[in-house]
Parts: sequence; structure tokens; C-alpha cells
Amino acid sequence: MQTPDSTSDDVPGDDEQSGRRPRRAVLAMTAGTAAAALAGCLSSGSGGDDGDGELDDWLGALEAYDGPVDRTGEDEVAVTVGAESDGLAFDPLAVAVDVGTTVVWEWTGRGGRHNVVDRDGAFASEYHDDEGATFEYTFDETGTFAYYCDPHRALGMKGGVRVR
Repeated sequence: MQTPDSTSDDVPGDDEQSGRRPRRAVLAMTAGTAAAALAGCLSSGSGGDDGDGELDDWLGALEAYDGPVDRTGEDEVAVTVGAESDGLAFDPLAVAVDVGTTVVWEWTGRGGRHNVVDRDGAFASEYHDDEGATFEYTFDETGTFAYYCDPHRALGMKGGVRVR
């Protein structure tokens, strides 16, 4: 019999004979189910096998991001700098390319002064605000390259390249 000072988690009648589970077992199952649900919410929408999870983490909060645009098979890929009506975006936000592909960023002249900076230091452009200015980088190894515009990073001006 339990007393008010009892530390047992089992309640009277909670046993295998009565068909009920001990409270600890119920709590353990509930915690396991909650952990599994949370893991599903935190995982990338890419399924993890295609390697786009890092881009999903980097760009997932941006409303316009819907995964990298497949540009594999192309030798050169263009990305617009200063896209959207306010000029504070890259278009496309992310691209998937092959090793050896050159990405050329081209400025629109909208949104003020922009640059392109790899988060991990692989590349960095000069600042430009003139329409038609370009910066290019050839991706010689596989990996994920997350980049941003330094003056507008806090406003969500970010992009990415997935090299396969």
C-alpha cells in the first residue's frame, strides 16, 4: 500500500496481471515517441541521402527556398545577385552542380552594394553595386558551400552551392 511519502511511480492496480502498464513504462514510451517525433521535425526535408541537409539548414528559414536547383551537367551556371523587387536575394537561392562547374554571380544593380562570401572562406568577391558586375568561382571538389552577402546577411541574403 502506498503512503503519501511513497516514492513508487506505480499506482495501485498497475501491473501486468490487471492489463495496465506501470507508470514508468508509460512515461518511457511517451518520451520515446516524443523524441522520435522531434527528430523527424529537426531532420532535413531532403531525406539526408542526397547531401542537401546542410543547405536545408542554412536556407530553410527563407520562404522562397525549395531545395537546390539542379544544374548538374552544365559547365557554367549563373546566379543573380540583387534579385527580387527589393534587390536583397540571390536567384536561384541554391544550385546543385558537378565538380568542375564555374558559378558566375551577376549583379543587377538593385538593393545597394553586395558581395558574395563563402561561410567557410573558400571564396569572397569584391563589393559591387553596378549592374553587370560579375564574380566567378570554379568548384573543384565535392561539398556544400554556403554563402551570403555581408552587408545584407542579417536580412537573409544567403545562398548555397552543392557540388556533387
